[in-house]
Amino acid sequence: MRRGIAASALVASLALAATACGGGDDSGSDSSGPVTITWWDTSNATNEAPTYKALIKEFEAANKDIKVKYVNVQFDQAQNKFDTAAGSKGAPDVLRSEVGWTPAFAKKSYLLPLDGTEALADQAKFKPNLIEQAKYEGKTYGVPFVTDTLALVYNKSLFEKAGVEAPKTWDDLKKAAATIKSKTGVDGYWGSTQAYYAQSFLYGEGTDTVDAGAKKITVNSAAAKKAYGTWLSLFDGKGLHKADTTADAYAHIQDAFVNGKVAAIVQGPWEITNFYKGSAFKDKANLGIATVPAGSTGKAGAPTGGHNLSVYAGSDAAHQKAALKFVNFMTSAKSQSTIALKNSTLPTRDDAYTAEVKADPGIAGYQGVLAAAQPRPALPEYSSLWGPLDTELPKIAGGKESLDKGLSNAETAIAKLVPDFSK
Repeated sequence: MRRGIAASALVASLALAATACGGGDDSGSDSSGPVTITWWDTSNATNEAPTYKALIKEFEAANKDIKVKYVNVQFDQAQNKFDTAAGSKGAPDVLRSEVGWTPAFAKKSYLLPLDGTEALADQAKFKPNLIEQAKYEGKTYGVPFVTDTLALVYNKSLFEKAGVEAPKTWDDLKKAAATIKSKTGVDGYWGSTQAYYAQSFLYGEGTDTVDAGAKKITVNSAAAKKAYGTWLSLFDGKGLHKADTTADAYAHIQDAFVNGKVAAIVQGPWEITNFYKGSAFKDKANLGIATVPAGSTGKAGAPTGGHNLSVYAGSDAAHQKAALKFVNFMTSAKSQSTIALKNSTLPTRDDAYTAEVKADPGIAGYQGVLAAAQPRPALPEYSSLWGPLDTELPKIAGGKESLDKGLSNAETAIAKLVPDFSK
């Protein structure tokens, strides 16, 4: 997704596009039989996909004239694969599109506007900020399917043993980490070097990588330097785990947390199911969830993430009609409640947060921090801006590059992605 595709992967993506297309291939349907639509799902194939497959069977049973061909595409490959397939008029009829991809694909006219269609028949039921995030130039190109944000997740028993509470600021976190280390022997916090996880530090200083309204790159501003300075300081100190700059860092951090080897990390709700599989959270009530700590401005928050269901503009009328009905079904309150209960993901509409859904402490905890989530600007290039930072931040955290040099490099790279923005 961030680095481009090698030649072999490109060939594979073209082959997948040719065989799994909806708009350019009517295989499996004719004038007398059911219409077959293809859905590219980018969820976890082990933890989440089985729930979606079961819902597809339910949909097909209620709609005998529609068949759904399910294809699970790896998340980190899906953006490039869809871009390639859509450009050759061979994309799937429905895509589980990460919220940052939606405006980018809409800008290229790959997605069907959904305003006034069956897919958005329940538009008023969805959280308004999520609908806004699915728009590009005033039109809606995705129906919010699942949402997420980052939170400070912590081991309640370790925090209680150390006599500390969930920190409100990053300075509080440093103090808590030192106390946890002294009282329990376990590191109090382990941070990530990934740009998405560092985004909260920018919000804490009232800034972002760019100011989309002013068309200005702000990743190297004084406020951003202060934010990343705070981020960097959390890799060095008592109870603060050193930066992991290896390719497997994500897995290392996650494993340490779920098995009680570190007391707190910043993580999203897509890992709720895996939290519960760890030895530290066999008792689900031991999972603490709090808003990410605030910066020096007193502001706290994390980026709003999640996925929309979008419909391919290149499909023919029959496939689009079937796709719109399928999207409506999958994003209904009933389907979202089912998905939340099975996958521990966050619904995008309030009427899906039933008492049964909120009985899951993970879902209830993340629902509580959604109010602090920051929506992304309607800038098609926005998600790609994390790419340069994903290159520079590990170098900075690993001591191979200074903060000033790294941010300067990132600024130069970002300028190429948004050439009409000033520095």
